Amino acid sequence: MPPGSAPNNLVIMHNVVELRVNGDRRRVGVPSHYTLLETLRYGLGLTGSKQGCDKGDCGACTVLRDGEAVLSCIMPVHEATGHEITTVEGLADASGPHPLQDAFDLTGGAQCGFCTPGILCSAHGLLTRDPDPAREDVARALSGNLCRCTGYTKIFEAVDIAAEAIRTGETPEAIVSRRHDPEGAA
Repeated sequence: MPPGSAPNNLVIMHNVVELRVNGDRRRVGVPSHYTLLETLRYGLGLTGSKQGCDKGDCGACTVLRDGEAVLSCIMPVHEATGHEITTVEGLADASGPHPLQDAFDLTGGAQCGFCTPGILCSAHGLLTRDPDPAREDVARALSGNLCRCTGYTKIFEAVDIAAEAIRTGETPEAIVSRRHDPEGAA
Protein backbone atom coordinates (compact mmCIF):
# COMPACT_ATOMS: atom_id res chain seq x y z
CA MET A 1 0.00 0.00 0.00
CA PRO A 2 1.50 3.43 -0.92
CA PRO A 3 2.35 5.84 1.92
CA GLY A 4 -0.72 7.77 3.02
CA SER A 5 -3.20 5.22 1.75
CA ALA A 6 -5.37 3.15 4.03
CA PRO A 7 -8.01 0.46 3.94
CA ASN A 8 -11.48 1.76 3.02
CA ASN A 9 -12.67 1.83 6.63
CA LEU A 10 -9.73 3.88 7.98
CA VAL A 11 -9.63 7.66 7.88
CA ILE A 12 -6.21 9.30 7.76
CA MET A 13 -6.02 12.81 9.14
CA HIS A 14 -4.00 15.32 7.14
CA ASN A 15 -2.14 18.34 8.40
CA VAL A 16 -0.90 21.31 6.45
CA VAL A 17 2.74 21.89 7.32
CA GLU A 18 4.89 24.80 6.36
CA LEU A 19 8.55 24.04 5.82
CA ARG A 20 11.55 26.00 4.66
CA VAL A 21 13.28 23.63 2.23
CA ASN A 22 16.34 24.51 0.16
CA GLY A 23 15.72 28.19 0.79
CA ASP A 24 12.05 28.16 -0.25
CA ARG A 25 8.99 28.31 1.99
CA ARG A 26 6.72 25.38 1.12
CA ARG A 27 3.23 24.43 2.35
CA VAL A 28 1.97 20.91 1.90
CA GLY A 29 -0.86 18.76 3.20
CA VAL A 30 0.34 15.38 4.42
CA PRO A 31 -1.02 12.61 6.64
CA SER A 32 -0.39 13.49 10.28
CA HIS A 33 1.83 10.42 10.77
CA TYR A 34 4.27 11.36 7.99
CA THR A 35 7.98 11.67 8.64
CA LEU A 36 10.10 14.43 7.17
CA LEU A 37 11.34 11.95 4.53
CA GLU A 38 7.82 11.02 3.45
CA THR A 39 6.87 14.70 3.30
CA LEU A 40 9.91 15.55 1.19
CA ARG A 41 9.46 12.64 -1.20
CA TYR A 42 5.69 12.19 -1.46
CA GLY A 43 4.41 15.62 -0.49
CA LEU A 44 6.99 17.87 -2.14
CA GLY A 45 8.39 15.61 -4.86
CA LEU A 46 11.98 15.97 -3.64
CA THR A 47 13.14 12.42 -4.29
CA GLY A 48 16.89 12.94 -3.82
CA SER A 49 16.74 11.73 -0.22
CA LYS A 50 16.35 7.98 -0.43
CA GLN A 51 13.96 5.77 1.50
CA GLY A 52 16.02 2.82 2.66
CA CYS A 53 15.60 1.15 6.02
CA ASP A 54 12.91 3.43 7.56
CA LYS A 55 14.60 2.80 10.94
CA GLY A 56 17.49 5.29 10.99
CA ASP A 57 20.11 2.61 10.31
CA CYS A 58 21.31 3.23 6.75
CA GLY A 59 21.63 7.03 6.42
CA ALA A 60 20.25 7.16 2.86
CA CYS A 61 17.60 9.64 4.04
CA THR A 62 20.04 12.08 5.66
CA VAL A 63 19.23 15.77 5.17
CA LEU A 64 20.38 18.90 6.97
CA ARG A 65 18.26 20.63 9.60
CA ASP A 66 19.79 24.02 10.34
CA GLY A 67 23.07 22.69 8.90
CA GLU A 68 23.19 19.54 11.03
CA ALA A 69 22.79 16.07 9.52
CA VAL A 70 19.56 14.35 10.61
CA LEU A 71 17.83 11.12 9.65
CA SER A 72 14.62 12.23 7.96
CA CYS A 73 13.05 8.75 8.01
CA ILE A 74 12.66 8.81 11.80
CA MET A 75 11.94 12.52 12.25
CA PRO A 76 8.27 13.43 12.51
CA VAL A 77 7.62 16.22 10.03
CA HIS A 78 6.45 18.59 12.78
CA GLU A 79 10.03 18.54 14.17
CA ALA A 80 11.19 20.17 10.94
CA THR A 81 8.83 23.15 11.07
CA GLY A 82 10.59 26.37 11.95
CA HIS A 83 13.94 25.00 10.76
CA GLU A 84 15.89 25.32 7.52
CA ILE A 85 15.90 21.94 5.75
CA THR A 86 18.49 21.28 3.06
CA THR A 87 18.24 18.22 0.85
CA VAL A 88 20.76 17.03 -1.71
CA GLU A 89 18.80 19.04 -4.29
CA GLY A 90 19.68 22.20 -2.33
CA LEU A 91 23.47 21.69 -2.25
CA ALA A 92 24.09 23.06 -5.75
CA ASP A 93 23.53 26.72 -6.48
CA ALA A 94 23.14 28.89 -9.57
CA SER A 95 26.88 28.69 -10.26
CA GLY A 96 26.81 24.90 -10.45
CA PRO A 97 27.29 21.78 -8.36
CA HIS A 98 28.69 21.99 -4.84
CA PRO A 99 32.39 21.04 -4.62
CA LEU A 100 31.33 17.85 -2.83
CA GLN A 101 29.18 16.86 -5.79
CA ASP A 102 32.03 17.56 -8.23
CA ALA A 103 34.54 15.69 -6.07
CA PHE A 104 32.27 12.64 -5.80
CA ASP A 105 31.93 12.62 -9.57
CA LEU A 106 35.68 12.98 -10.16
CA THR A 107 36.76 10.28 -7.69
CA GLY A 108 34.07 7.72 -8.38
CA GLY A 109 32.80 8.22 -4.84
CA ALA A 110 29.27 7.72 -6.13
CA GLN A 111 28.73 4.23 -7.46
CA CYS A 112 25.13 3.01 -7.55
CA GLY A 113 24.09 6.36 -6.06
CA PHE A 114 21.56 5.16 -3.51
CA CYS A 115 23.62 6.21 -0.47
CA THR A 116 25.16 9.27 -2.14
CA PRO A 117 22.54 11.93 -1.23
CA GLY A 118 22.75 11.04 2.46
CA ILE A 119 26.54 10.94 2.42
CA LEU A 120 26.70 14.29 0.61
CA CYS A 121 24.45 15.88 3.23
CA SER A 122 26.43 14.36 6.12
CA ALA A 123 29.72 15.51 4.57
CA HIS A 124 28.31 18.98 3.90
CA GLY A 125 27.29 19.31 7.55
CA LEU A 126 30.82 18.32 8.60
CA LEU A 127 32.59 20.70 6.20
CA THR A 128 30.36 23.56 7.31
CA ARG A 129 31.51 23.01 10.91
CA ASP A 130 35.10 22.03 10.10
CA PRO A 131 36.55 22.98 6.71
CA ASP A 132 39.73 20.99 7.40
CA PRO A 133 38.63 17.73 9.02
CA ALA A 134 40.99 14.89 9.87
CA ARG A 135 40.24 11.50 8.31
CA GLU A 136 38.90 10.31 11.68
CA ASP A 137 36.46 13.22 11.75
CA VAL A 138 35.23 12.35 8.26
CA ALA A 139 34.82 8.71 9.29
CA ARG A 140 32.87 9.75 12.39
CA ALA A 141 30.62 12.14 10.44
CA LEU A 142 29.84 9.48 7.85
CA SER A 143 29.55 6.59 10.31
CA GLY A 144 25.74 6.58 10.03
CA ASN A 145 25.82 6.26 6.23
CA LEU A 146 26.07 2.76 4.81
CA CYS A 147 27.56 2.18 1.36
CA ARG A 148 27.82 -1.28 -0.16
CA CYS A 149 29.61 -0.30 -3.38
CA THR A 150 32.71 1.78 -2.75
CA GLY A 151 34.48 0.60 0.39
CA TYR A 152 34.53 4.27 1.47
CA THR A 153 38.06 5.01 0.20
CA LYS A 154 36.79 7.03 -2.76
CA ILE A 155 34.22 8.73 -0.55
CA PHE A 156 36.91 9.85 1.92
CA GLU A 157 39.05 11.05 -1.00
CA ALA A 158 36.11 13.04 -2.39
CA VAL A 159 35.43 14.72 0.97
CA ASP A 160 39.13 15.58 1.28
CA ILE A 161 39.18 17.13 -2.21
CA ALA A 162 35.98 19.06 -1.56
CA ALA A 163 37.35 20.37 1.75
CA GLU A 164 40.47 21.62 0.00
CA ALA A 165 38.39 23.21 -2.75
CA ILE A 166 36.23 25.00 -0.20
CA ARG A 167 39.26 26.23 1.77
CA THR A 168 41.33 27.35 -1.23
CA GLY A 169 38.70 28.37 -3.78
CA GLU A 170 40.22 25.99 -6.33
CA THR A 171 38.00 23.71 -8.33
CA PRO A 172 37.92 20.02 -7.46
CA GLU A 173 39.11 19.38 -11.03
CA ALA A 174 42.26 21.48 -10.47
CA ILE A 175 42.99 19.69 -7.20
CA VAL A 176 42.58 16.24 -8.75
CA SER A 177 44.77 17.26 -11.68
CA ARG A 178 47.51 18.59 -9.39
CA ARG A 179 47.40 15.50 -7.17
CA HIS A 180 47.68 13.16 -10.15
CA ASP A 181 50.40 15.18 -11.88
CA PRO A 182 52.26 17.25 -9.26
CA GLU A 183 55.11 18.02 -11.72
CA GLY A 184 52.77 19.48 -14.35
CA ALA A 185 50.91 21.64 -11.84
CA ALA A 186 53.94 23.83 -11.15
